Amino acid sequence: MITLYDCSTAPSPRRARLLLAAKGIAHNTVEIDLRSGEQMGEAYRQINPQCTVPALRTEEDAVLTDNAAIAAYLEARYPALPMMGVTPQDKAEIASWQWRVEFEGLMPVAEVLRNTSPAMVNRALPGPVNYAQIPALAERGQSRLQHFFVMLNDHLAEREFMAANQLSIVDITAVVAVDFARVAKVKPDERHPHLMRWREAMAQKPFMC
Repeated sequence: MITLYDCSTAPSPRRARLLLAAKGIAHNTVEIDLRSGEQMGEAYRQINPQCTVPALRTEEDAVLTDNAAIAAYLEARYPALPMMGVTPQDKAEIASWQWRVEFEGLMPVAEVLRNTSPAMVNRALPGPVNYAQIPALAERGQSRLQHFFVMLNDHLAEREFMAANQLSIVDITAVVAVDFARVAKVKPDERHPHLMRWREAMAQKPFMC
């Protein structure tokens, strides 16, 4: 059985956790305590030298250390309920929107959090190398998030899902991005009725947590 190295309070492993749940894939879970710095310890470095979560140990005993690889593996290994498209056009649309949500949504939130949190002084980027905080990046992140929410709201005006007229990995990534934005004190409100409607619909999905 596959094993997910997870942290229940962190957004990045939540993406993998939701994808596993959406596809109904049985797996073991090992919780990694990011607050205590367990990811930096020697035991976890032996599993993932990148010192990040999620990581996924596959049925073939390989270890995948980023969401892109994990999603590609799960989609290929467990093709039932495809979450990354079926037709070439749908695959392309989903891939495009996945990149946009990561770049325009998740990255700005990370810019705000990692460049303002006292707990992340000299930890402005994940991984084994320390980097100093840059306050100007947090300011830029706040501005980018405002534009991201407007963009998503406009995009969802006549859509049930984020891409390809189907529940996809983009919906999972966007849920995580929108929820994660709360740490930057940004959340959908009356200015974003279509985004709020979509988020409420996503909350009703049985795999959502």
